[in-house]
Amino acid sequence: MNTAPNGPATMAISIRPATRADTEGISRVLQELVAAGKRIRPSDQEFTRTQYIENPHRIQCFVAVDEDGAILGFQSLSTAVEGNVYGTPTGWGMIGTHISPRAAHRGLGARLFTAMLDVARQAGVPAIEAYIGATNQEGQAYYEALGFRTYRRPDGVVCKCYEFR
Repeated sequence: MNTAPNGPATMAISIRPATRADTEGISRVLQELVAAGKRIRPSDQEFTRTQYIENPHRIQCFVAVDEDGAILGFQSLSTAVEGNVYGTPTGWGMIGTHISPRAAHRGLGARLFTAMLDVARQAGVPAIEAYIGATNQEGQAYYEALGFRTYRRPDGVVCKCYEFR
């Protein structure tokens, strides 16, 4: 454990690619978000495995892990295919960021995105879309702070785009 001068102790966090062994930990983060009223979509292990770990359109999924090996959050990036349910332009990246409420506001999302940006560039996606509920002000602010800009608003949703320049 690291101790900041005149500040609270902080845990060392590492960012690494997710593996199948992370399914339970990722599912736990999603379940914590459901319990906190921040998620309504599925959070079970089967959904987690097929959506984030073994998704055939996955580019990468990174996890943020504490020094004890507990997953505190994750970020996934997949390629938008024709006819995807979000209406994301074909070939773009589709990103999702999920941070446990117990680890919120510690910079994990920014660290995950820094790692993901390199992967997205290597994958050659022209842009990345974040599909965010219109009432999720925290999510909108997070993506805006990373450089995403609102470019469309389907019913009940704000879509933000990060374009590579």
